[in-house]
Amino acid sequence: MEDGAAIWRIARDSEVLDLNSSYSYLLWCRDFASTSVVARDENGDVIAFVTGYLRPDRPQTLVVWQVAVDQAHRGKGLAATLLDALTTRVTADQGLVGVETTVTPDNTASDRLFTSYALRHDVALEREVLFDSGLFPEEAHLPEVLYRIGPFHA
Repeated sequence: MEDGAAIWRIARDSEVLDLNSSYSYLLWCRDFASTSVVARDENGDVIAFVTGYLRPDRPQTLVVWQVAVDQAHRGKGLAATLLDALTTRVTADQGLVGVETTVTPDNTASDRLFTSYALRHDVALEREVLFDSGLFPEEAHLPEVLYRIGPFHA
C-alpha cells in the first residue's frame, strides 16, 4: 500500500493516463497487488508500474489497467520488462490464457507496447472498439479500443 502515492504521482505526471483518485491507487495496491508490479530505482523509489486485475468472469485473463514510467526513465524498455515480469508471475501463480487492455487511438506508446508484447510471445492480437466515445460523459474522450492478446501457448 506504501506505493499507492508514488503510483498516483507517476500516473498524474504521465499526462496521458486517465487519473483516478489517490484513494483508488491506495486501494489498488492493497487489493490487486498480486496482479500489479512496480519498478524501483537504486534508492528504492517507484519509477514505473503496471496495474492489472483478473477478470471476474474470466479468471485466467489479466486486464492491464494502467502502465506508466516516470519521465526520467522512459525509452529503456522498462514498461515491456514489467509487463513480461507481471504476466510471468500471474501465469506461475494462477495460470494465464490471455491479456486484455484498452488503448485510445492516439496512444502510440501503448499501441507499440502491446503489439510488441504479442509479437514477443508469438500470440494473436485482436483489436475492437470496446467503449465508443459516446459512452463517456466527457465530450472529448476518444474511444477505448480493446486489445485482446492470446491465447498463450501451453
